[in-house]
Amino acid sequence: MELSEIRKLAGQAEGFLTDKEGELLYHLAKNCRGEGVIVEIGSWKGRSTIWLGHGSKASKQVKIYAIDPHTGATEQKQVYENIWTFEEFKKNVQTAKVENLVCPIVKTSAEAARDFNLPIELIFIDGAHEYEAVRLDFDLWYPQVIEGGIMAFHDTIWNEGPKRVVKELVYKSRNFRRIGLVDYITYAQKVRQNSFFDRVRNRYLLLWRNVYEVAWKLRLPKPIRKAAKRVLKFVQ
Repeated sequence: MELSEIRKLAGQAEGFLTDKEGELLYHLAKNCRGEGVIVEIGSWKGRSTIWLGHGSKASKQVKIYAIDPHTGATEQKQVYENIWTFEEFKKNVQTAKVENLVCPIVKTSAEAARDFNLPIELIFIDGAHEYEAVRLDFDLWYPQVIEGGIMAFHDTIWNEGPKRVVKELVYKSRNFRRIGLVDYITYAQKVRQNSFFDRVRNRYLLLWRNVYEVAWKLRLPKPIRKAAKRVLKFVQ
C-alpha cells in the first residue's frame, strides 16, 4: 500500500501523531527482522497503531502489542470526560485492515509489563507524559528490548517528562547509538555498549538539540529557528 493511502487511513483516527512521525513508525516497523515483537505504549484511537501495522504488514508481519487502558492519560482527561476509546480504536484498526497483526492489551503499562515475556524489537512509548510515568515505562520495558532493537519516544521536545528521560537515559547512555529525531519522536538503537564515537556523536546531537530548543523558547527570529532545525536534522 502506498504511503499516501496509509496517511489517509491513519488520518481518520483522531490523534496527535504527525505524518512525518507516522512515516517514521512505518519504516521502523518495516525494518523489523522478526527477532522480537513490536510494542506500543499508548494507542489512543489507533493512529500510530495503523502506521506500525502497515509497516509490519509490508515486511515480516511482526505482531504489534498495543497497550492502553483506553481511559486516557492525565492531559487527555483534562480535555475529555468519561473517556473510553477502545471501541473506536478497534474500529479504526479494522478499517485500516491491520487487525490481524494487532494484539490489544487493555491495561496500563505497568499492569501489562507484569505478564509480558516476549522479546521486543521495536517499542514506541507514548503513554502518560509525567517524568515519573515515562521513567517507569523505560525501566519496565527496556530490559525486554533485544540488542539492536529500537526504542522510540513521543513528545520529546516540549513535554518535560519525555524530554528529560531521553536526555538522561538515551543521549547520555552507553547503551544507545544512532539517535534520531523526527518532529517530536526521539528514537535510538539499543546496544550492549556503544563506541567512543557513538558517545561523542550522541553528545554532539544533544548540544544541537538544546540549541534548537533554546531558539524556540527565546522566540528568536524565525530564520534562526529554522536554521537551528536544519542543522539538527543535518547532523543526525
